[in-house]
Amino acid sequence: MKHERTTAEHDRTTADHDHTAAEDERALLPTASARRTRAAVRELLRPHRPLALAALVTTVAATAVGLVVQPVLGHIVDVVTEARPVGAITMPVILLAAVAVVQGAATGLGLSLVSRLGETVLARLRERFVDRALNLPLEQVEGAGSGDLTARVTGDVSLIADAVRNALPELTRSVLAIVLTLGALALLDWRFLLAALLAVPVQAHTARWYIRNAAPLYAEQRIAYGAQQQQLLDSIGGARTVRAFRLEKEHTEQVTARSSSVVALTMRGVRLVLRFYSRLHLAEFTGLAAVLVAGFLLVRADAVSIGTATAAALYFHSLFTPVNSALMLIDDAQSATAGLARLVGVADLPPAVRVERPAVPRDASIGLSGIGHAYRPGHPVLHGVDLTIEPRERIALVGASGAGKTTLAKITAGIHRPSEGTVRIGGAELDSLDKAALHRTVALITQDVHVFAGPLADDLRLARPNATDAELREALDRVSALSWAGLLPDGLATVVGEGGHRLTSAQSQQLALARLVLADPPVAILDEATAEAGSAGARALEKAAARAVDGRTALIVAHRLTQAASADRIVVMDAGRIVESGTHDELRAADGRYAALWEAWSYSRDTAP
Repeated sequence: MKHERTTAEHDRTTADHDHTAAEDERALLPTASARRTRAAVRELLRPHRPLALAALVTTVAATAVGLVVQPVLGHIVDVVTEARPVGAITMPVILLAAVAVVQGAATGLGLSLVSRLGETVLARLRERFVDRALNLPLEQVEGAGSGDLTARVTGDVSLIADAVRNALPELTRSVLAIVLTLGALALLDWRFLLAALLAVPVQAHTARWYIRNAAPLYAEQRIAYGAQQQQLLDSIGGARTVRAFRLEKEHTEQVTARSSSVVALTMRGVRLVLRFYSRLHLAEFTGLAAVLVAGFLLVRADAVSIGTATAAALYFHSLFTPVNSALMLIDDAQSATAGLARLVGVADLPPAVRVERPAVPRDASIGLSGIGHAYRPGHPVLHGVDLTIEPRERIALVGASGAGKTTLAKITAGIHRPSEGTVRIGGAELDSLDKAALHRTVALITQDVHVFAGPLADDLRLARPNATDAELREALDRVSALSWAGLLPDGLATVVGEGGHRLTSAQSQQLALARLVLADPPVAILDEATAEAGSAGARALEKAAARAVDGRTALIVAHRLTQAASADRIVVMDAGRIVESGTHDELRAADGRYAALWEAWSYSRDTAP
C-alpha cells in the first residue's frame, strides 16, 4: 500500500507539471501580420467594387446635402441682424426641411449599402475560416488547445461582426463628414480652415498615441482570453481526472490566474480610453476657440458677415461628433483588427494536402508497431507499443488513469501522429490513406458527444446523408434508442440540441452510436464512450455499444471493467506500456495487474450504496 501511494503521488505531481508546462508551450494557431490582414481585406473587397462605389457615392451625397444647413442658418442670422422682413426667413426654413428629408433618405440608403458590403465580405471571410478550421489536423487543434479555436470562432467573429454592422458604417460617414466640412470651411474663408486645423496636431498626436498603445494591448487581450477559455475547457472537461489526482486547488488557481490576467488587461484598456477622451476634449476646445477668434477678427475687419462667421462656428462645432466618433471608433477598430488578424491567420493556412493515389486497406485489421509518443520532448507517454488486432476482433483497453489508453486510441484513429512507430489499417500505413479513405475506414467515438441543433433526422444523416427514415429507425433500434426517439413530440423531425429538445447524456451517446451504425465503418474505436451514462444506465449503454460494434474491428477504451470482460481480448496498459494481454478468465487466473484492477472494481461495485 505504501508503494501504491508513493506511485500515485508521483503520477499526480508529474501530471500536474506536464499539464502546466504543456499549457505554457502550446503552439497557438497563427495570427496574420498587419500587412497581410490589409491585403486579405483588399482581396475580399475586390469582387464587390460596384457595391463599394455605390455606397461611397451615396454616402458622399448625403453628407454634402447636410452641409447646406450651416450656411442657411448663417443666412438667417444675417436676416435677423439686418432687420429684414419676417417673410425673408420662409424660404430658408423650407430649404432646411427639404435638406432634412433628402439627407435622411440618402443617409439611410448609404448606410444600408455600406452594411451590405461589410456583411458580404464578412460572410466570405467566415466561410473561408470555417473551411480551413474544419480541415485543420486535429493534432494541430489539440496542440493549440481547442480554447484558441473556440475564442476565434466566437469572440473574434462577434467583434468583427459588430464592427461591420455598427462601426464601419459610422466610421465611413464620420470620415466623409470631416473631409467635406473642412472643405466647406475653406469655401467660407481659408482663414477659418487654418483656425480649425489648430486642433489637428492634438488630435493626430492623440490618435497616434492611442494606436501605438492600443494595438498591442488588444492583441494581448485576445490571446489572454483564448488562454482563459482553454484553461476553463481543460479544467471542466477533465474534471474527472482533476478530482482523481486531487488537483482541484491547482486548477482553481490556474483558472483564477488566467481570469485575473484578462481582468488586468481589461482595466488597462479602460484607463487607456479615459486618457484618450480627455485629450480629445482639449483638441475640441482649442479648435473652437481659434475659429471664434478668427470670426471675431474677420467680422471686425468687414471681411465676412456675422452670418458667415456663425456658419463657420457651426461647421466646426458640427465636427465634434464625427471627429469624436472617428477617433472613438479606433477603439472598436483596434479590437476588430486584432480579431481579424486571428481569423485571417487561420484562413490563410494551406488547404489539406490530398494524396492522389491513396492506399486502400485490404481488410479491417489493425497493426501498431513500435509506437512511442510524447506531447512534449523528453516526456514520453507511450513506449514501444506493439499490438495486432485481427479483423472483427474486439479489444478492450484498460488501465489506470494516465496509462496512455486515450493517446493510443487517438493515434490508432489518426488524430495524433505518433512520435515513433507505424500504424497500419488493413496492411496500409495510416499516413498513406487520404482523409476520405480514413473516414470511411475508421470511426472514433469519445465521451464528448455533440448534438447538433436541428431535426433529429438531420443529426443522424450526418453519418449517411442519403439514409431513409426506415434506415434511421433501424439504426436507432439497434442501439436501443428507438423507444425514446419514438416518444419525441415530432418523432424524427423533433428539433434537438441547442434551443430544441434537450437529450440526456445517455441519449446523446446512443445518438452517436446510431451514427456509427449508419456510417458503417469496418473499424470502430470507442474512447470511454459509455462513461457519461451514470451507473443506472451504464449496462444498457454498454449493450448498445456492443451491438453497434458487432461485426467490426473494435478498440474499446473501457471505462467499466464489465465492458472489458465481454471483449474477445483485454489489453492492460501501465505507464505507457502494454503489460498484459489475454481474455478475462486468463488474466484473472494470472493474478497480475488486471486481476488487481478487477478485484478493486468488484469491491467498489459491491460496496456502492
